[in-house]
Amino acid sequence: MKAGYVYDPIYLKHDTGQHVENAERLEAIISHLERTGLRQQLTPIKPRAATTEELSLVHHNQYIAYVQARAKRGGGWLDADTAISPDSYQAAIYAAGGVIRATEAVMDGEVGSAFALVRPPGHHATPQQAMGFCLFNNVAIAAKYALAKYKLEHILIVDFDVHHGNGTQATFYDNPQVLYISTHQYPFYPGTGSIDETGSGEAKGTTINVPLPPGSGDTEYLQVFEQIVIPATKRFNPQLILVSAGYDPHWTDKLALMQVSVTGFAQMAKFIKDLADELCSGRLVFSLEGGYDLQALSYSVKATFDILLGNANIEDPLGQPPPGLKVASIASLIKQIKEIHGLP
Repeated sequence: MKAGYVYDPIYLKHDTGQHVENAERLEAIISHLERTGLRQQLTPIKPRAATTEELSLVHHNQYIAYVQARAKRGGGWLDADTAISPDSYQAAIYAAGGVIRATEAVMDGEVGSAFALVRPPGHHATPQQAMGFCLFNNVAIAAKYALAKYKLEHILIVDFDVHHGNGTQATFYDNPQVLYISTHQYPFYPGTGSIDETGSGEAKGTTINVPLPPGSGDTEYLQVFEQIVIPATKRFNPQLILVSAGYDPHWTDKLALMQVSVTGFAQMAKFIKDLADELCSGRLVFSLEGGYDLQALSYSVKATFDILLGNANIEDPLGQPPPGLKVASIASLIKQIKEIHGLP
């Protein structure tokens, strides 16, 4: 089955200057996909602007209007980390609309799976606030859209960005239709994502946080996928899987202290794809979140596309991290989480 990708030069117009989350990230990804010939193997999906009604599935109307007005006034800083330029609102509504289009393409059978190469990223954006480089919560909006348009009962969101997706968690904390699973460095920005944050009311148990210690790498992440993500997903039985794909846990990324390799990201993507194939007819959408080392980001995104295309050979010239940061066993953490969530 075909694998699709969303990309548009409009995403480069979100001008953040020398900020670590800048247009060079997407330029590096697209250049690498072109250079390796992989882009020609993918099906392009043209993004569109999300409507105000679609944005308001997650965000308050006052907040949407505020972001639009700040961009019209020339931009500035929405918080200490989040910059906005005159074209940022347009880029942001196309980012949200791009993930919606990727979701539509997968749900309507245009492609088997898709990856939305969009920016600004989204998983920190709460219903009423910009945070952590994020303006609108692209994945959360797409999930709400899919629940409404396709009358789905269960959607899984997997978030392997190095930072906890507080905005996504807040959006679905009381919604039993969405299982949110996050692996993240902890304690770390934004401070949320402890194991006892599990959802509320009827949604108790549909938020699963895996707060990993600094230094966690392929071994620890794959243990989490095998022992928590896979059994929890099979129990939930989703009809669609969305992924907040952040590649900042890579060992070369300077924003965090994790030790994941390109091969590790490929193995995580393979676990997720196998779950989608088994449980929901392969319906799977990735959306770009973090990842700030341009080489690691480019190779990791390509490796993810290779998995979606069924290519067995993963190119990982960066290899494993050099000896250094040691991490204690996470066996007790996994045991606690399994007990909290009743996993076998």
